[in-house]
Amino acid sequence: VQLQASGGGLVQAGESLRLSCVVSGSISSIDAMAWYRQAPGKQRELVADITSGGMTNYADSVKGRFTISRDNAKNTVSLQMNSLKPEDTAVYYCNSALRLFIFSRASIYWGQGTQVTVSS
Repeated sequence: VQLQASGGGLVQAGESLRLSCVVSGSISSIDAMAWYRQAPGKQRELVADITSGGMTNYADSVKGRFTISRDNAKNTVSLQMNSLKPEDTAVYYCNSALRLFIFSRASIYWGQGTQVTVSS
């Protein structure tokens, strides 16, 4: 099972980026999916998450600017980031709670991270 994140890059303040993460491999189902980020010298923090039913939750710092979504048919989670600020600069990681078998407990899997750099 792998989580492959993509879409990072270098943008100017005020611009937008869209991150995507696809889950591949043999799984039974996906529970919650999320995006985290880690800036240099700081702890990893939750940016946004989304339940299997589509309920979302956002960090206060990104509310109104970022939108998390998922495509259950394609096992993907995306993060649309608008009005980016220099303080959004970080490595962004996707995260999913996966059930490998129908009655198994969900386990957390992480993607490899994608760099987002916002210049002022």
